[in-house]
Amino acid sequence: MNDTSVFVQTHVYFKKVFRISMREKAWKYLIFAGIISSIVALIVGPDMYKNFDSTNSGFFTLTSACIWIGIFNSIQSVCKEHEIIRAEYRQGMKMSSYIFAHVLWQALLCLAQAGVIFGICCIFMSFEKSAYLLISPYPENFITIYLLTFGAAVLGLMISSISGTPTTAMTIMPFVLIVQLVMSGVLFELKDASEWFSYVTLSKWGMSAFGSESDLNNFRLALEETLHEQQVIPEQVALPLVVNDFYKHEIFRLFAAWGACAGITVFNLIVSIFALKIKNRDS
Repeated sequence: MNDTSVFVQTHVYFKKVFRISMREKAWKYLIFAGIISSIVALIVGPDMYKNFDSTNSGFFTLTSACIWIGIFNSIQSVCKEHEIIRAEYRQGMKMSSYIFAHVLWQALLCLAQAGVIFGICCIFMSFEKSAYLLISPYPENFITIYLLTFGAAVLGLMISSISGTPTTAMTIMPFVLIVQLVMSGVLFELKDASEWFSYVTLSKWGMSAFGSESDLNNFRLALEETLHEQQVIPEQVALPLVVNDFYKHEIFRLFAAWGACAGITVFNLIVSIFALKIKNRDS
């Protein structure tokens, strides 16, 4: 394979990854996505778009589910084949082709999973009540769900590439998920170093995309006005009208969030290639 182009090798390894996935019953990942999204939608769906807290919590739960589903897809994909990779690398396999093949497969699998997740969410969530920035809230939410799931799958590939064994990869996975949850900015207020670090997490930008598309800031302002009207907060007390810049109802903010998710995905792809090259540099 020494003289074979990256494109040709990618095609060869994609067919191999596809065959293996079919043999290992890839359809189970769709069922897994369906079960998780059903649980999420049943719990948060009835309260979506009613007020800030319920909508914010709903999107946080959906974001977390997408990331978990995506990582679970690929967390063991590479590390279980390290010996095979080493042998084929000696024969001229390009690491970039190998990773590209896995990424292409994950792109297709995640597209199907995003369809399942979105379809179930449409049954239990009233997306038509959401604000939107493009022609409809439906494509906006679908794109966000897909970018999160696919981005998480490539993140899983990176972890798998770095890990020596499937056991190590599965040990790392919970820590990565916890970091994603914490850095979303929903559970805790992020400041200084933690805020800067959150910019490289999918959860932060996933929440930004959902928040800007649905105009979450408007829910916040409506809540504060209601508190004034009910005199929970005296009228003479000036409210700190908290407007999250990441939730601004602007096309730029939505595209920036999507672009950040794509950028993080590309970065993880590159790290995966270099991690495998370093692991097999003596081969």
